[in-house]
Amino acid sequence: MSQIDQTSAFDLATAVRRAEGPALVAELDPTWDVGNGILNGGYLLAVAGRAAVMESPHEHPVAMSASYLRAGAGGPATLTVTPGPAGRTLAHSLVTLADEGGPVITVQATTATLTDSASEYSLPVPSVPGPDECIDMAGNAHLAAVPIQLPGLTRHVESRLDPATAMWALGRPGDEPVLRAWVRLSDGRPADPLALLTFADVLPPTSFATGRMGWAPTVQLQVLVRALPAPGWCLVEARASEIAGGWTDEDYRIWDSTGRLVAQSRQLARTAR
Repeated sequence: MSQIDQTSAFDLATAVRRAEGPALVAELDPTWDVGNGILNGGYLLAVAGRAAVMESPHEHPVAMSASYLRAGAGGPATLTVTPGPAGRTLAHSLVTLADEGGPVITVQATTATLTDSASEYSLPVPSVPGPDECIDMAGNAHLAAVPIQLPGLTRHVESRLDPATAMWALGRPGDEPVLRAWVRLSDGRPADPLALLTFADVLPPTSFATGRMGWAPTVQLQVLVRALPAPGWCLVEARASEIAGGWTDEDYRIWDSTGRLVAQSRQLARTAR
């Protein structure tokens, strides 16, 4: 397991330490929020992922299936890791993250040891301008047609929106619920599998692309980490295939700076209110 970088805001915010007995504890950072003090689901998953690898013989989270029981807020938290079957190539566990109000998320976690070996087959990477040619979401918030209060998450993860999927931010929404952006940690820390867990829920709800704004609470999120990312920006694409009856799905694909697919995710969420 990698050591905590004491200069990294991400490592400090996701730090997990041992308490007396079998419990692990964390101090959830309230600044990793999506608004109104509600913590980002990917951030919470990264904390749970760190607990999973602490109790595993393998160093990386490779499959995380999380159920979000209620909104999480900053403050003390406990993490209970219940071990499952473990072998030479992978291990399973159940992680429960709870605060003083009770369980916040439960996660079926699979850990293994990833590599950066080349893929044998992969779908093409979308054609997107480089980060310098894309729109700085935080830096251009003042241009939005409707005033936007940026969540704390945008201070920790830099995002450069693909202009082709960013017109909603300028008051010109489109017809397709898809977003693409280059992302990286603001503190300069290179992405790793734990950071990819956060990147798998880092963009605004895909309904923003069609002009439907508001909080879209995650109900269930599954993340697959496929490889160790190369240093640099990661390209994230989020796409919904069905919005109906107050529910929406979102599929993420994440590529590293070399164009290698490094993570995928699927989530079920309530439609933005």
